[in-house]
Amino acid sequence: MTTTTLQGPQRIACLSTESVDVLYRLGAQDRIAGISGFTVYPPQAREEKTKISGFKTGKLERILDVQPDLVIGFSEVQRPLLDACLEAGVDVLWFNHRSLAGVSDMVRHLGQVVQRTEAAEALVADLEARQAQVAQAAQGLPFKPRVYFEEWHSPLICGIAWISEIIQLAGGIDVFANTAQRFPSRERAVTPEQVLAAEPQLIMGAWCGQRFEPEKVLAREGFPALNALMQDIPSSDILSPGPAAIERGLVHIFDAIARCAGTTPQALGFDA
Repeated sequence: MTTTTLQGPQRIACLSTESVDVLYRLGAQDRIAGISGFTVYPPQAREEKTKISGFKTGKLERILDVQPDLVIGFSEVQRPLLDACLEAGVDVLWFNHRSLAGVSDMVRHLGQVVQRTEAAEALVADLEARQAQVAQAAQGLPFKPRVYFEEWHSPLICGIAWISEIIQLAGGIDVFANTAQRFPSRERAVTPEQVLAAEPQLIMGAWCGQRFEPEKVLAREGFPALNALMQDIPSSDILSPGPAAIERGLVHIFDAIARCAGTTPQALGFDA
């Protein structure tokens, strides 16, 4: 459900970081009335905007305090809070995309909502061009490394669908590509034995809300024998399905995959 006014919503509450990033990129930042406390991009948003929620937690009263005419959320985790906003008479917009194509669709949808369709198409073109550049460079990899991406450590949770897509776009083989398509996140749980059996050559991690610690991974029985390259990926650059996952996360992952394959992105003709 979206607003029906001719100008579009004027006071938008964003409960997830990617919508904040996109609205700034579209030149619609003046319409943002409140943001998630987990917002990272753009950095100035944390200084300029009122923080009204976490990602998994939020109070309806704090959201209503900024008098929003639209509340934007992401994933089934935020759906109950959005339903509460609806019951309070506030329009909501819910995204639940899990793919890179979904990122483009989200950007276009927000462009329509704030009447910045040309800016949205330009942003989509930039994001898709970056994907094409990485995919082209990845064709020159000496081989495709086997990759395990860890999103959480207790229990082990493998990377979500868009991360799996990024790994494959960047020339890697996601050893849990099928599991990555499952949701909610608990359905992506894997065992240490399954990881060992998959024999990854590259282990990357972004522990949601925590720093990935390779030494803890290597403390697991059998993991040192994998002799896998270990790489931390900043959570803010990969765990939200927005521009940052493509402009930053994809670049980080391609760099790690290239190094695992014995080369560099630059040697393959890619310059971030």
